[in-house]
Amino acid sequence: MALVLHTYKGNKGAYKALIAAEYAGVKIEVPSDFQMGVTNKSPEFLKMNPIGKVPVLETPEGPVFESNAIARYVSRKNGDNSLNGSSLIEYAHVEQWIDFATLEIDAHMLKWFAPRMGYAPFSAPAEEAAITALKRGLDALNTHLASNTYLVGHSVTLADIVTICNLSLGFATVMTKKFTSAFPHVERYFWTMVNQPNFKKVLGDAKQTEAVPEVPSKKPAQPAKPKEEPKKAAPVAEAPKPAEEEEAAPKPKAKNPLDLLPPSPMVLDDWKRLYSNTKSNFREVAIKGFWDMYDPEGYSLWFCDYKYNDENTVSFVTLNKVGGFLQRMDLARKYAFGKMLICGSEPPFKVKGLWLFRGQEIPKFVMEEVYDMELYAWTKVDLSDETQKERVSQMIEDAEPFEGEALLDAKCFK
Repeated sequence: MALVLHTYKGNKGAYKALIAAEYAGVKIEVPSDFQMGVTNKSPEFLKMNPIGKVPVLETPEGPVFESNAIARYVSRKNGDNSLNGSSLIEYAHVEQWIDFATLEIDAHMLKWFAPRMGYAPFSAPAEEAAITALKRGLDALNTHLASNTYLVGHSVTLADIVTICNLSLGFATVMTKKFTSAFPHVERYFWTMVNQPNFKKVLGDAKQTEAVPEVPSKKPAQPAKPKEEPKKAAPVAEAPKPAEEEEAAPKPKAKNPLDLLPPSPMVLDDWKRLYSNTKSNFREVAIKGFWDMYDPEGYSLWFCDYKYNDENTVSFVTLNKVGGFLQRMDLARKYAFGKMLICGSEPPFKVKGLWLFRGQEIPKFVMEEVYDMELYAWTKVDLSDETQKERVSQMIEDAEPFEGEALLDAKCFK
């Protein structure tokens, strides 16, 4: 009996076994009549895999499911070969990188990919966490590939096959050139491998997506309007407009609740202008000016601390993270001023911020619309505490060292 791989077309899990088969000289049949959602729910299929997942490999000794296990079986089918390493330590390293590609690359990439494709509910904080974790994995892979052509040894192994198949889905769907350019050795490795004959025979011509898919709209489809009856001839006198038309007239846009607060003697634009124009004696001019202007009744000050500083292991990734946060805060520009400090001379870097908001609370529309807010711990500044007041002054002026650490960068929102 020949090996039979039950799968749908385009399944990256199946590609692992098919590429391994090309290298190992193993013949695999792939039925062309497989229908996802039909074939894998049949009694015959469920006998091979009780939960109906694909791919499944049918062998003379019995079925095998889970794509990495299938690829391992295929790689060993014709006896020992270089796909599994030429020594015990190489074998361990092959297994190491297979696990890495599964847990540090594939798992996080799927958390980014699936909601964007509508296969799972979308959560902005969850996506941010997934992308951060994926970047951490890619950075580690990039470091290893800086001095290695292959993951293990000096030829293709099963570790390369599994890793490339996992990366192929990311390159094709969510990992744009702008994203992957931060990992040049991973890019070089990917394009070199997918153009190897045995890879190309299975994967075809690999292409990289130009854009990340939009988040699927949650707006329900509108029911089709009933077909209107032909209008009767209108009387000579103009008929009054129906109430329905009057209700359809555009309503005045609701004011932002912050615009309805009692007037404040502090003019935010005046403070921003003073901050921008002060080039010397910053403490004596700008900081003193801030405290002279500050209205504790009309405004509030808040400290924020990033909750996941242990993940800030790459400087440019951390800086981009903060930059993206400030871009998304643009909707609050009329009502806020902010300073974000990235602290530390070596990773992990600490991200700390100070924000001035109109009103006594963080604006509700900011909390609802800027998903980054949930990634920070927020503490209202107690101005009766001189220590906290001095901390505010130091953050505004980019004092260095700040709390004993050098500043990697300081960003201002104004």
